Amino acid sequence: MAAPTSRPPNHNLGPRVDSRGVALCLVSAFGFGCMAIFAKDAYKQHLGITNLLALRFALAAAIFWTIARLRGAISRPPRRTLLAGLGLGACGYALQSGLYFGAVRRMDASTTSLLLYTYPAIVFLAALALRREHADRRRLGALALACAGTALVLLGGGGSGSFETVGVVMALSAAVAYSVYILVADTVVGKIDPFLMSALITTGGALTFWTAGIVHGGLDLSLSAHGWLDIAGIVLISTVLPVSTFLLGLERVGAATASIVSCFEPVVTVSLAMVLYGERLGPGQLAGGALVLAAVVLLQAKVRPNVAAAEATRPASARPFARDAA
Repeated sequence: MAAPTSRPPNHNLGPRVDSRGVALCLVSAFGFGCMAIFAKDAYKQHLGITNLLALRFALAAAIFWTIARLRGAISRPPRRTLLAGLGLGACGYALQSGLYFGAVRRMDASTTSLLLYTYPAIVFLAALALRREHADRRRLGALALACAGTALVLLGGGGSGSFETVGVVMALSAAVAYSVYILVADTVVGKIDPFLMSALITTGGALTFWTAGIVHGGLDLSLSAHGWLDIAGIVLISTVLPVSTFLLGLERVGAATASIVSCFEPVVTVSLAMVLYGERLGPGQLAGGALVLAAVVLLQAKVRPNVAAAEATRPASARPFARDAA
């Protein structure tokens, strides 16, 4: 498999529309959307969060290192890039994952997913404060939609599932942590093969959770067969598959289109949670979720051709988990 290559900007073309790229991004969104479902089932098998995430990151790291080697991408990156990748995984991504999985344990998967998906608006708001972005009516309108949608999700609880303050705080904190992770990654990650960067980030996450497990008395690896199936699902379907397909899709369609297609992720989570666990969102929460997704689309829509081309040439490794939401 050839490594993704950057294409030179073509100011005469609009944003690229590539059906295979869109399909890859949809596969990615589906995989990430399954994350909370696998986590819910893993908790029924009495897996703790630290155990679950330690195994997730360690196994995913092993697979990404293998992919990077097969691609001939194993190299000695600059020390700054090496430390940045490990640090992003050990701190930013590990924190986001811990908060997200903690929220899933306390609340419905569907509600958690909708609250996490406020992160695109948080990223934009922070970028405004850092003067990396400029405000206009469309973007301010998107922020208003996101805020109104979040309020409806929080206040419109009429569903049958759980809804507690600690879970809400953890889900929103996960969105903030992921936003910080993206903003930092956008500035420190250099031009490095995206699968090698993904290997570094998952290695950093593994170091954090294995250290936490050892400090708190060790990790319990005596899982049932069902428990190992949940781990396999989280690693293969909800980590390696979506990360890989997103990176490949991103290279074909660019960041704007990839981000819009990724709105399919919470739809997957909500739909599966309704079918498998009988979760139901109240009318207010459904309306709020629709507003949050509309805000994401509005933030990404109407990208100028030169902006879309410039985004397409940015290293995909700057957003190795742009839809994870976990």
